[in-house]
Amino acid sequence: MDFKSYLKNRCLLVDKALDKLMPPSEEYPSVINQAMRYSVFAGGKRIRPLLVIMTAETLGYKAERVMPTACALELIHTYSLIHDDLPCMDDDDFRRGQPTNHKVFGENMAVLGGDGLLTLAFELIAGNGGVKGVRQKNVLKSLQLIAEGAGTHGMVGGQVVDIISENKKISEPVLQYIHTHKTGALIRASILSGALLCDASKKEYLALKSYGEHIGLVFQIVDDILNVIGDEKKLGKAVGTDAVRKKVTYPALYGLEQSRAEVKLLCEKAKLALKVFGKKAPALNALVDYLEKREA
Repeated sequence: MDFKSYLKNRCLLVDKALDKLMPPSEEYPSVINQAMRYSVFAGGKRIRPLLVIMTAETLGYKAERVMPTACALELIHTYSLIHDDLPCMDDDDFRRGQPTNHKVFGENMAVLGGDGLLTLAFELIAGNGGVKGVRQKNVLKSLQLIAEGAGTHGMVGGQVVDIISENKKISEPVLQYIHTHKTGALIRASILSGALLCDASKKEYLALKSYGEHIGLVFQIVDDILNVIGDEKKLGKAVGTDAVRKKVTYPALYGLEQSRAEVKLLCEKAKLALKVFGKKAPALNALVDYLEKREA
């Protein structure tokens, strides 16, 4: 498949849906809507919503069936980035080549903008029950799954351990916990929510779960590597910040060569998990190569 064209097409679908589902900029109080939209439409790879859509298509359904939930995952991801950039967290001035949210709208609106995106996300997930053919019980299951992936048992928990581990010598299990929760949990939830909304069989669900666990780690390890050797212009943010903050990363613990080898092994395992779908998962397969080789 022409994966580059595929990504462009699906990202356009997601952006169109996000524009429709989010409050318009001029709606009162306009400043909060502008703050929310500023970060959502500041660029980004849309990996999480794409995973929901790719999973649906692998199972024989169109993007429309899962679009509200796909958009919700992007809103949750964006809220986490807004809060990550705050002075009390990573204190970053730029994100995706543009000033971070708090630099434009102030810390108070950045906090509230993140809160607004998070709560809107769950409104959209619940609203996916209004799509024809989607079972209400599966909407509830996906709602619980995504909440777990975003909360203290997932992304938030990973961020907490990441913060309290700074300037400390930690073990491999702690590093694994950080990566599988901080990044991996929401990526896995994206795939599995698509599986639930599209009535995946138990065999398909378990295969997708395995795939999600592997690419979640791939994404974070590659992020770690790019923070060491990446191009700031391509990344749209500073590199070398992990070392300055003494954050626990794969390159810091294992070195670049071993980190790259781990990425390659995880990619092989991810593709192996998709064997159950035969030729029905071209996008999910192509995404593995995309994530392994990405430069931004």
